[in-house]
Amino acid sequence: MNKENKKIGFIELMKSFPKRFWMASVFELLERFAWYGMFAILAIYLVASKDKNGLGFTDEQGGKIIGDITALLYFLPLITGAIADKIGYKTSLIISFVTLAIGYGTLGYVHSYWAFYFVFLFLALGAAMFKPVASAIVTRTTDENNSSMGFGVFYMMVNIGGWIGPFIVGKLRGEDNWIVAFHMATGVILVNLLFNIFFFKGDKIEKTGKSLGETIKQSFINIWEALQDSKLTVLLFIMIGFWTLFNQLFYTLPKFIQDWVDLKHLFNSVNNFSPILASLISDGKEAIAKPELLVNLDAFAIIILQMLISYIIIKWKPVNAMIIGFIIVSIGIGLTFYYRDGLFIILGIIIFAIGEMTANPKFSAYIAEISPKGKEALYMGTYFLPVFVGNKIAGYLSGDVYGKMSAKIALAQKEALSKGFEMVDKNGQLVHYTKTGFKAIDKAGKIIKDVKVDITKNDYIQQVADKMHMNTNQFTDYLWHTYHPNQILYIFVAIGLLTLFALVFYDKVFVKRLNNRNK
Repeated sequence: MNKENKKIGFIELMKSFPKRFWMASVFELLERFAWYGMFAILAIYLVASKDKNGLGFTDEQGGKIIGDITALLYFLPLITGAIADKIGYKTSLIISFVTLAIGYGTLGYVHSYWAFYFVFLFLALGAAMFKPVASAIVTRTTDENNSSMGFGVFYMMVNIGGWIGPFIVGKLRGEDNWIVAFHMATGVILVNLLFNIFFFKGDKIEKTGKSLGETIKQSFINIWEALQDSKLTVLLFIMIGFWTLFNQLFYTLPKFIQDWVDLKHLFNSVNNFSPILASLISDGKEAIAKPELLVNLDAFAIIILQMLISYIIIKWKPVNAMIIGFIIVSIGIGLTFYYRDGLFIILGIIIFAIGEMTANPKFSAYIAEISPKGKEALYMGTYFLPVFVGNKIAGYLSGDVYGKMSAKIALAQKEALSKGFEMVDKNGQLVHYTKTGFKAIDKAGKIIKDVKVDITKNDYIQQVADKMHMNTNQFTDYLWHTYHPNQILYIFVAIGLLTLFALVFYDKVFVKRLNNRNK
């Protein structure tokens, strides 16, 4: 009988985790506090109209920034995991926290595309240094009796931090005070740095006689060897679908809510249903919902329910848990994008969260089970491979695909072109909205180089609405019913269903054939 299948009391499970486990969990909580406090508003901030203190980037530019950098963040643990094993966890954490503090402290003060891109890249290097260390500490301090619950607790800590950060930012930023997110993140990371320096005891570093370069090279060799296990490799490939969908909560949903949902009406409808729930999605200063606080209900639901869900599924086969989780995820993502009604968006986010907490911790625990002793940080790095690819695909969907199918500014221009409207900036210069922003054009529609234009996204939308003899709310309704921007959900649901069927095939056919062949 497998020891993990024995009934272990909840209190006993909690007592089985040593001090280092809880310290790693606190590090994770604070790091996620900082990251999601910034990341929850990032998709909106990148594309927000400049008259609202946003950067005014196009959806294509914003999607590329988020997709490229976060994808790299989840690829780098293949290298940083090996470095952490070489130089020790305490030193790795110091490097990580210093880099993160500098990155967050600078990011709020850069406004050009490439400046933001490279500062965000620098910040990602620090985050990538942290990720495999936290996971490895949890792996080393759990065993087959408590690993499922251990990763459930760890994942709950992720979501406590991931909820507190956006909640505080959403309450403080007002309509356009975005800088508060970057200041807060910097301060929280400095707390983590001090906590690590004074309270965290480092591991004894195992002397291997290899240089750092040889260690990194060996890490890729080891990863390649791990990927020879087709059972692992195929599962990693399938889980790309999960991470592609998961990231739509942060990449696309905030923009979708900002573009298409009447945030005052949303608040009022939620407030009539539950004033307590309404307080969670508004800043308390205005009767208006905040997109990042709506999305943040995902983390809030996980905080409340993760321990219960982990305890319920403790004996479930990992693949079965992921299959059921993905059914739930697909339903949730469909609801969030189908309706403009706030209650359905909230319901969809909570349903998504239930699926997420059913599937993801089991995936982590599965990787932990097959990690060779002494190489936990390195092998936990394989966990990040599907996250890496999923982020890249999510960036493309949130950028190029959303920018063409669903972005209000793009559909406003499509309507203006269909009506033959001549759109001008504040100086009367003809303009056209492109993948890289507004450009001056001549009467023939050809772009005029080296001519600066003075117009924001909000100016453009208002101008089209005026020509249509509508106010902005009426124009938004018109675009919704004419162009159906919610049809992007069919792409997301298709990804969910494809991943679900792949998991079923993996469990019922692929693994069985593999096991029979190895008998």
